[in-house]
Amino acid sequence: MFKSYEDAYRRSLEDREGFWSIAAGAIHWEKKWDKVLDDSKAPIYRWFAGGRLNTCYNAIDYHVENGRKDQAAIIYDSPVTNTVRTITYGELKDEVSRFAGVLKSLGVEKGDRVVIYMPMIPEAAVSMFACARIGAIHSLVFGGFAPNELAVRIEDAKPRVVLSASCGIEPKGAIPYKPLLDKAIELSSHKPEKCVIYQRPQVKADLVPGRDIDWADALKGATPAGCVTVEATDPLYILYTSGTTGIPKGVVRDNGGHAVALKWTMKHIYGVEPGDVYWAASDVGWVVGHSYIIYAPLLYGCTTIMYEGKPVGTPDPGAFWRVISQHKVKVLFTAPTAFRAIKKEDPNGTYVGKYDISGLKYLFLAGERLDPDTYHWASDLLKLPVVDHWWQTETGWAIAANCMGIEELPIKAGSPTKPAPGYDVRILDENAQEKPNGEEGVIGIRLPLPPGCLPTLWQKDDAYIKSYLSDYPGYYATGDGGYKDKDGYIYIMGRVDDVINVAGHRLSTGGMEEVVAKHPDVAECAVVGVEDQLKGQVPVGFVVLKAGAAKGEQDIQKEVVSMVRSEIGALACLKDIMVVKRLPKTRSGKILRATMRKIADGQEFAVPSTIEDPAVLGEIGEALKAIGYPKK
Repeated sequence: MFKSYEDAYRRSLEDREGFWSIAAGAIHWEKKWDKVLDDSKAPIYRWFAGGRLNTCYNAIDYHVENGRKDQAAIIYDSPVTNTVRTITYGELKDEVSRFAGVLKSLGVEKGDRVVIYMPMIPEAAVSMFACARIGAIHSLVFGGFAPNELAVRIEDAKPRVVLSASCGIEPKGAIPYKPLLDKAIELSSHKPEKCVIYQRPQVKADLVPGRDIDWADALKGATPAGCVTVEATDPLYILYTSGTTGIPKGVVRDNGGHAVALKWTMKHIYGVEPGDVYWAASDVGWVVGHSYIIYAPLLYGCTTIMYEGKPVGTPDPGAFWRVISQHKVKVLFTAPTAFRAIKKEDPNGTYVGKYDISGLKYLFLAGERLDPDTYHWASDLLKLPVVDHWWQTETGWAIAANCMGIEELPIKAGSPTKPAPGYDVRILDENAQEKPNGEEGVIGIRLPLPPGCLPTLWQKDDAYIKSYLSDYPGYYATGDGGYKDKDGYIYIMGRVDDVINVAGHRLSTGGMEEVVAKHPDVAECAVVGVEDQLKGQVPVGFVVLKAGAAKGEQDIQKEVVSMVRSEIGALACLKDIMVVKRLPKTRSGKILRATMRKIADGQEFAVPSTIEDPAVLGEIGEALKAIGYPKK
């Protein structure tokens, strides 16, 4: 146990190996490690070198053998199909071991790759654990990704087998996956040997003879497979994230460090205990889904929720409260954009009163910067700690957080609190020199990164070093800008390229967004920097209004401009504010600011594969055109 957050944090940096070896004691090892931290190939570091384990065993079999066989492991809640299904740890072990047997019968062996192209259904979890069980490396691609994007991932990972489903289901209806998968395989020079397709009742997929196998048929007569021991440093999965060159980067997650770090976080960051119901309202296709829908809750012996629905519209803004009440959720982790969507549809929070959510202890938010207005709205509504925390696909767990299982620090709106134990976070200038508290700079993490973070990119050590480690020697460059206040609290002001230069003044569009979001009629907003012949760049704002906004659009626009001028100053030059129906977002809730910037500048752009609805880009273009953009 730790005396305080400061005690835990100091120990994690002063005695890294001692700190993480204690955490590793919570994992079942087939063979203990030879070295906690292997720095022989620095800056490529490896955790628990020489150790051997199996992630699936730790997440499922271990709990079956230690009294949790009949406890719920997964609750599948799908308002879009009107389905609720509970799977116990014992049942999950049976399903996973049988499907692992299917993979073995198809020739999948330790180290082989398996691409999973799945919606939010239990079979996605079964697929991931089945791969982990036999030592195969899974690469899960968000269901519904465009064929070209899927093809690029198949090309890079070179899977022996692809696992998919006949369709995903959105509020507007079913989205057939098989035509997208077929096109992706056609585009890729690498051809998987087999595809196993889970047929959902909403859409029946046509199977390619000789290549495609029906999931149910494959299971008939399958021999259950046991757990295969792997090295701690062997890859568990590859998760592709968009690269600046347009070529996806394959973030690698190892088995040992990943299991140790994620199990540690459940108690120490999220404040839960084994047996608690934990809900990460995300998708398995994103890093949050990998870490906190699938792996961490089950490694720790919790019950996890797989939710196939939306925060609003499935069927109403009370969707989240219904799930929390029905399944007795203790901790909810979601994106700020989900709460902005709820706030937009139900500004007064009237739907909360329809449900008993008294069992909810904490709300954790991440994925987008949590603006103070959304923080206060959620905090006032729920009357419980609303915990912002900051992390990235590459890190796999929180870089900064209020560690509720160690010590609940005072919450400061707009800050994800302090660095999590293991992360030596510094604010740097362009020469990699640390800046004093209060001064803004690039956020770097002094190497080595803690367990659970990416050790490298898939088969691209050089690209890993170039992308993350070369700009600031000795540091991992997060790509985010920010500062620490006098108390050491971190403030994330957005991606470094979201800092704009207006007539020689460096201004943060994130800071402007914080001001805009304070307007009582604004549900959510985005500010981007666009080219200007006179000043170099000027900010342009987009706002989505709350349902039943009290004032007219012109009055709101004038008030927002006045607020920014008052709080940031006239040099901010935010004069153009557009009221739009919605903002372009990825399926994980990130606002596509870079794409909006290109539209405003009249530059060519590719429609991002991650976008939720491409039609919104046309709406943004029309709104910009109405006020004279692009200026060229």
